[in-house]
Amino acid sequence: MKSNKCCASNASDQMEFMEAVYTDATMKCTADVFALRDLETMRSRVKDEGLSFLTITLPGFCRDFERSLASGYIDSTLFRNFKKNGPIPAFLQGMTSLIFDCKTGRIFNEQNPLPNGLLVDDTSVLVDSIRQICLSFKKLEVECTLQRVHSAIHNFTEIERSFQEFSLSNQESEAFTSVSGMLWDRLVSRIRLADCIPKHGPGATAERISGNQKYVWRNWHERLEPYFPLVGVGYPLGTDLDSKELEMVTLIPSDQEQPVRVTPVPKTLKGPRIIAIEPCCMQFAQQGIRNALYRAIESYWLTRGHVNFRDQSVNQKLAVSSSMTGRLATIDLSDASDRVPRSLALEMFRSNPDLRDAIDACRSTRAELPDGSIIGPLSKFASMGSALCFPVEAMYFYTICVMALLRERNLPATVRNCFKVSRGLYVYGDDIVVPTTNAVVVLEYLRKYNCKVNASKTFMEGNFRESCGVDAYKGREVTPIYLRKLRPENKRQAERIISWVATGNLFYLKGYWRTATLMFRECERIVGPLPYVSRESPGLGRISYLGYRSATRWNDEFQRLEIKALVPSPVRRADELEGYGALSKSLQSLDQKSRLTEEIELGCENDLTARSTSVLAGVHSGDESHLERFALHGAVTLKRRWVPAS
Repeated sequence: MKSNKCCASNASDQMEFMEAVYTDATMKCTADVFALRDLETMRSRVKDEGLSFLTITLPGFCRDFERSLASGYIDSTLFRNFKKNGPIPAFLQGMTSLIFDCKTGRIFNEQNPLPNGLLVDDTSVLVDSIRQICLSFKKLEVECTLQRVHSAIHNFTEIERSFQEFSLSNQESEAFTSVSGMLWDRLVSRIRLADCIPKHGPGATAERISGNQKYVWRNWHERLEPYFPLVGVGYPLGTDLDSKELEMVTLIPSDQEQPVRVTPVPKTLKGPRIIAIEPCCMQFAQQGIRNALYRAIESYWLTRGHVNFRDQSVNQKLAVSSSMTGRLATIDLSDASDRVPRSLALEMFRSNPDLRDAIDACRSTRAELPDGSIIGPLSKFASMGSALCFPVEAMYFYTICVMALLRERNLPATVRNCFKVSRGLYVYGDDIVVPTTNAVVVLEYLRKYNCKVNASKTFMEGNFRESCGVDAYKGREVTPIYLRKLRPENKRQAERIISWVATGNLFYLKGYWRTATLMFRECERIVGPLPYVSRESPGLGRISYLGYRSATRWNDEFQRLEIKALVPSPVRRADELEGYGALSKSLQSLDQKSRLTEEIELGCENDLTARSTSVLAGVHSGDESHLERFALHGAVTLKRRWVPAS
């Protein structure tokens, strides 16, 4: 855990970056909004409050600012942590006073014209600038205090205890069963267990087994046997009953199963992300069902284009258009995965008992907390960390929203009516888009079925919307660029260097020249001059609107110009795999390359971070020695190599 002194040092280190962002943000605005008092406020409060001012307090300012945009005025209860000048906050007053009336606190609009002849486009730039200043450090990956970690773990256990108080009337239960049947019965009944081909994922396991050793089975849960038998699934081509591979495996009865390992993962200074890491064999089976669900739901006529798992752009585009039209509302849920009841989740698969029971069989029933205590049996379906968490929670939320829309329009639950009302409904995990006119009843139903609405990130009024990482105001994107890593200090901190180069390029593309220059300068201080590269280049370097490309040599063999640049490479560990385990991995690797490449391309926020993301995920499907070593998940190094100049 970092000391207060260390955190204070980090905060002072980041002020130069913050001042560059502020200067660039004000320069983007049409009106002169630069104010030395804003910089003095930030310096003073960072000195007093440390890094928390940048990572917690400023995002809180932005949250109140967004609520004001949505409601159309500044409520007296907002901006409590900042001095006021009349109804508006004194901090960033030069910008906010061009959006809200200094006397009434009401937003300038058609009825209340914008001051000084400003246009709508100008206010969008102002909103973007304010949000960039306030949110640059929101997602900085730093360790939080032990107290915040304990609070997050306590919240995890409290949500589980809350299921004891959660209950539905017979009418509400029957309504859920009826609508879920209309939506999912036909789809689910077509999925065969033979189509659910288990696969290992790149992530951690509860037993701390990694790399090639995942393919050497030591434990197999008895509950899996009827649906995913060890001989035939764990060893896809079978094995002799007296083989040494089978002798190594212990069949674990249900009461002795390894529980999920609840682990806090550093996320932001505000709090960690809580992950429940699954046992190896459970994770293996879950991956197969997950992929089958993805394919089925994304291609089914009732859900195609409206429930998405690998393409966030649908929700993102709707957020942008709705910020202008107001036609759709964006809803965000808190602790979404931990609030889906097991009983209702399994009810959605009742038309296919084999699949339903297989899903239940590969669902862990207990959880081990960091202090070693075990809670269970779990009433939630699954926490983040289960491969089935994402598709099942999306199905659950979609069902509840359709129920609410049917009720609002006073329509009986039929397949035709479900299709009709769902045309304005879009779900990506816990990011939900619904018609604005129906948003209130949808929120009511979500709460009724144990969901917790994140009010600060749910927008039904005004011209601000956000969904799937895209923020929009009056038809324009106002998504900030987030600093993810602390300033790199040496060459060994490859992840920080990669992140800072990618983020610097994003700031460059946004026109934040000072910020980009500062980030490049810090990286070049460590690794030397960065070349100019194309956006598709695998090497680290700057991109340029002017078309600059660095070129050092001509490669006669490939007939191309090349540059020597640092290239992110995975860190590998020796891990020899033989026998049936090697055969199993080879069979799985046949389609792994295309699957992982697709997920990386669809999941990345932008093309500039895609290269580093693939490396950090440990993906290097071209490794011919994959049976002798493995890529250490999350670890990366930098190597200087010749790469194409364009």
